[in-house]
Amino acid sequence: LYGETMRQVTRRLRVRSIVYQMAHLGADSLLIVGLTLLFTGIVLTLQIAHEFIRYGAQSTIGAVIAIGIGRELGPVLVGVVCAGRVGAAITAEVSTMKVTEQIDALRVMAVSPVNYLIVPRMLACMVVVPILTVFGDVIGVLGGYFTAVYYSGISGYTFLHSITQYALLYDMTGGLIKAIFFGNVIAVLGCYYGLHAPSGAEGVGTATMQTVVTSIIVIFILNAVLTFFLF
Repeated sequence: LYGETMRQVTRRLRVRSIVYQMAHLGADSLLIVGLTLLFTGIVLTLQIAHEFIRYGAQSTIGAVIAIGIGRELGPVLVGVVCAGRVGAAITAEVSTMKVTEQIDALRVMAVSPVNYLIVPRMLACMVVVPILTVFGDVIGVLGGYFTAVYYSGISGYTFLHSITQYALLYDMTGGLIKAIFFGNVIAVLGCYYGLHAPSGAEGVGTATMQTVVTSIIVIFILNAVLTFFLF
């Protein structure tokens, strides 16, 4: 399935469908991504600020928060959220089309289900997940900033200066590379389980569960591998 999808990417793309999927899958995930990373940034700062201040390392708190979220927590948490939100939506939609024989109808009309269904969703996810990751990273760092300044008593200048001193642009771009891979995995697995869903309404639920569980496992494994090579 993945090989066929890659071959179809080189053919005529359904740009309108890709844009629709980006709007449909991405916009609906903004709130949950924002809340997830906001409270992650708050909790992370609460956990480390006290100890860093205790040992006189408060000048590095901002950098630790930014690097931790940019490299790891941002892309991984966004990937997990999208596996549950986007992956489940893709599987439910595709499996419903399979159960109602709409995919068979596409084949009868000589329309490739891969080109029509999978390619737009895969490309949309590979764009949307990095965008959501950038959004989540910013919200997470802002959550850490306000917690550090208004709860832990660290000056805003110290927090921001540590980011400019120690954090690198690659800490963000490396996380975005991960997000592209995660988006690819979520879309392909969502479509795969949707196309192979058992018949009946129960099959849709089973396929959706398999997508979410498998996507999360693959994201964690892929994150470890990519971290080894990227950082």
